[in-house]
Amino acid sequence: MAIKRRYFVKQQEITRWMVTGMFTIMLSLSGWCADQAPAEKRSAKPAPPALPKATLEEIAYGKHPKQVLTFWKAESNEPTPLVFYIHGGGWIAGNRTFLGGAFLQKLLKNGISVISIEYRFIPEATADKIVPPVKGPLTDAARALQFVRSKATEWNIDEKRIGACGNSAGACSSLWLAFHPDLADPTSSDPVQRKSTRLWCVAVEVPQTTLDPQQMKEWTPNSRYGGHAFGFTGNKQKHQSSFDEFLANRKKIMPWIAEYSPYALLSADDPPVYLHYVTPPALGQDQKDPTHTANFGVKLQERCKELGVDCELVYPGAPSVKHATPVAYLIEKLKDPNQP
Repeated sequence: MAIKRRYFVKQQEITRWMVTGMFTIMLSLSGWCADQAPAEKRSAKPAPPALPKATLEEIAYGKHPKQVLTFWKAESNEPTPLVFYIHGGGWIAGNRTFLGGAFLQKLLKNGISVISIEYRFIPEATADKIVPPVKGPLTDAARALQFVRSKATEWNIDEKRIGACGNSAGACSSLWLAFHPDLADPTSSDPVQRKSTRLWCVAVEVPQTTLDPQQMKEWTPNSRYGGHAFGFTGNKQKHQSSFDEFLANRKKIMPWIAEYSPYALLSADDPPVYLHYVTPPALGQDQKDPTHTANFGVKLQERCKELGVDCELVYPGAPSVKHATPVAYLIEKLKDPNQP
């Protein structure tokens, strides 16, 4: 069943992913900052604030050079809640500075510490012979979370109140952590591995909520993302793109989809979720940016309602919005010592 092939993606496909994805990420970064002025009043605003000086930098949570994190500690006499940030970039680009200075400052001022992680990209996971490649960035995130919990006393963190967030692929990783059964191994000789991977809440921007190509096509017909996560690079002889090959091999990789697609992992005991998109949904219709469409959010929210999981979905014109931005949601949820 396992498909092992050298990672290769056509340059045109990488360019398309990156231009679309990175542009959307830049747009969505505004959502991390609370109390934004309307667009017409922002044109003359100065450059966004720089990142505050980190408390700790380049802290290794694993042996690979990419397995490092940065920590910003909120001033407090009591253990603080924590935001665990996973950057976006399609699992092939980006870095831990993507979180934005205004977002970070707002959290620190509200007594919430912040961690931002690096992780192995798809090519690096492939080089490490990880199958499927997406297992690399996802399990790196889980390991980083366990490592942070192992430092809870030293870093003055409330290891129970940890909320994950991120953009695009980082948002997908955050949802995977939120919905996956606990990866803690209480019998491990490694004290880090004994720590929980469960979360208090999750607030994300433009996430892909499924890695099932059939669901993607049903929700958004011109979907084209995700094949690279499972090692598909396209088939020139059959004139297939990486997504076409992904869809054609769906049945063969259903165990992988069941393990790594957030939608497939969702269960009734999962933490509350906040989803933020920059354009309104249009289910069953082609989208200008199918990789970051709010169609993903609509379908996940439907599933959450079926299972009784709290899910707030925000997009232009969305009904019943309680929190205009992810940072507002995180502050409210993480500052509440009761169950979210």
